[in-house]
Formats: sequence, structure tokens, C-alpha cells
Amino acid sequence: MKIAFLASRAPVAQTARAALIGRYGDSRPEDADVVVALGGDGFMLHSLHELVDLDIPVYGMNRGTIGFLMNDYGESELIERLEAAEQEVIHPLSMHAQCRDGQSYHALAINEISLLRSGPQAAKLRIKVDDRQRLEELVCDGALVATPAGSTAYNYSAHGPILPIGADVLALTPIAAFRPRRWRGALLPSDARVRFEVQDPEKRPVMAHADSDSFADIDWVEIQIERKIGHKILFDPGHGLEERLISEQFA
Repeated sequence: MKIAFLASRAPVAQTARAALIGRYGDSRPEDADVVVALGGDGFMLHSLHELVDLDIPVYGMNRGTIGFLMNDYGESELIERLEAAEQEVIHPLSMHAQCRDGQSYHALAINEISLLRSGPQAAKLRIKVDDRQRLEELVCDGALVATPAGSTAYNYSAHGPILPIGADVLALTPIAAFRPRRWRGALLPSDARVRFEVQDPEKRPVMAHADSDSFADIDWVEIQIERKIGHKILFDPGHGLEERLISEQFA
């Protein structure tokens, strides 16, 4: 089995990479059967984005903090663990955004796409789903759309629901909603197209974030699942995303 070892810049991750290469060798990602990513969840997301064109499975080992997308770190019996690993395929969100100056952007996000106010005043957002206006005005610090795989991240911190990995839905979650004060968000079909339109953007500027990519002075954003892309993530048996998402609700 040809393995490519990637590691975050953290010293503990770099040390782990050197130790594993000493035992198992190292291949270039384009020549490998599997990539082992060493770091935290942020590095795992970075690796999946970087490897999107290779269609190669990624097995993460935690050398970071939370490690929700990672397996436990261990140097022994790695080949056996990789051969026994269970694969999850997750589809990212696709974002098309236009800024106030007319520039357009496209980005992909595995966890969520969020809009956040970038000035002292609350944002005002109009929300449309599949071209039908659903909320004329949401006054808030922001809003986000999350996949099941990303539902335990920022979405959960914003009091959004944890979604089972097999759920064919997306979470639309407000962040510190002021009006409507009691609106807690919505669950949408996974093929829904969500459009946020920024109201009064000069006075109430908004930024858009797609995982680690950020775009300022947003005029509008459209979000939907990109089914042409499937990220392959490997987990130790019994510790896949489905089990982790269920366990997180009882933590």
C-alpha cells in the first residue's frame, strides 16, 4: 500500500509524520493509494480541499485538538487499520457570491458557509429558497448553511441541530437573531438552493466564509450542494461519522 503522509505545521504533527515515514515510507499524493493527514480538523478540511482533484481517500490521525474528523493517533499496525477502515463520502457546499463592486466568487465548503456582519451594526438578510422568498428580513449577527458532516461545528455553536450523516437535509441556522427574535432556523432538503441577499450593505456590511475562504462586502450569496464532488474520508470501524454524530448529542 502506497501512503502519502501530510502534516500540519504543528511540531507534534511534524514529529509524527517523520516517525511514520520512517516506518512506512512516503509517496506523493498523486501516486498514493491513500493519504494520511496528521493534525486537527482544520488541517483535515485543508487536506480534503487540496486533494479534491485526486479522488483519493484520506485517513486522518489526530495531532490537533478536537479531532472530530480524525482517528486516534498510533504508529503501529497502520496498514491493518487502513485496510479495515470504513469510508464515508461527503459532498461539499458550493457558494456563488457577488460583492458590492460587482466581482463574483466561487468557493467550496465541507462544513458550512456562513455570512457574518463585518461592522458595528447587525446585518439585515433576505432569505430565498429555490427562488421563493421565505424570510423578508432577518436582523442578526449572521446566518449559515451547514452539511450533516459540519453540523457539529459552527452550526452547533450557533444552536443549530446536529444532523445524522445519512440525513438528506441541510441546516439553515441564524447567528444571534434579533428579528424575528424567536426564529431558530430551518431544515431544508439537501438539493435546496439558498440565497441570502444583504440589505443596506453600505451601512451594514457582511462577509461570507466558506470554510477557510473569506469574501468581504457581500451583495448576495447562493448556496447548494455540489454532488459532482465526493470527499472520501476513512474511519476506524465503529468510529465513523454516523456514530460520532450520535454520540455528540449525548456528550
